[in-house]
Amino acid sequence: MTASPVLGNLFIIAAPSGAGKSSLIRALLEKHPDQSMQVSVSSTTRAPRPGEVQGVHYHFLNTDEFEQRIDAGEFYEWARVFGNYYGTSRKVVESLLAEGKDVFLDIDWQGAQQVREHHPDVRSVFIVPPSLEILEERLRFRGQDSDEVIAERMAKAQAEMSHYHEFDYLLVNDDFDNTLASLEHIVFAQRHKMPHQQVRYSKVLKELLGS
Repeated sequence: MTASPVLGNLFIIAAPSGAGKSSLIRALLEKHPDQSMQVSVSSTTRAPRPGEVQGVHYHFLNTDEFEQRIDAGEFYEWARVFGNYYGTSRKVVESLLAEGKDVFLDIDWQGAQQVREHHPDVRSVFIVPPSLEILEERLRFRGQDSDEVIAERMAKAQAEMSHYHEFDYLLVNDDFDNTLASLEHIVFAQRHKMPHQQVRYSKVLKELLGS
């Protein structure tokens, strides 16, 4: 069966810290290494950490370069966090979509609002933990933060979760495998939407309909 090239889908995956977002995205990509899925590599002005590679973990820019790109409208979304800029390059995302790849944006609700203005067809998924107690357990299990920092993260998490209703899909990560399966279903259902299928199988449809 022949298929025509089709644009990829853009997905926003958002969640409070500790909800399992990054692990779910990573597991999805590892499960489907041949399915043309990719996480968008963000741009940032922060210094590279040991082991980080330019263009793989981030696109590292200096402040002047980043601000010039803001002025030129080159970002879908951007924010300044703890003195450093972070942003999603329109050029990078649109290039991947043109190659037929499904692109995942790992951003927060504020970034999601900005992306929707530029790309109204984006599909968005919000992931939450099953309870605040479990979220706190996950944050403490990391062993990285003080009690004060964890309290700040918990307060921020509740503020972020108050925006769940702005998203297309809501997943409660109470069982990792089940949540992964649900995320997988969302992605593949989007791939089979009529506009995509009409392009993908345009030659087949013309033959079937005798046109």
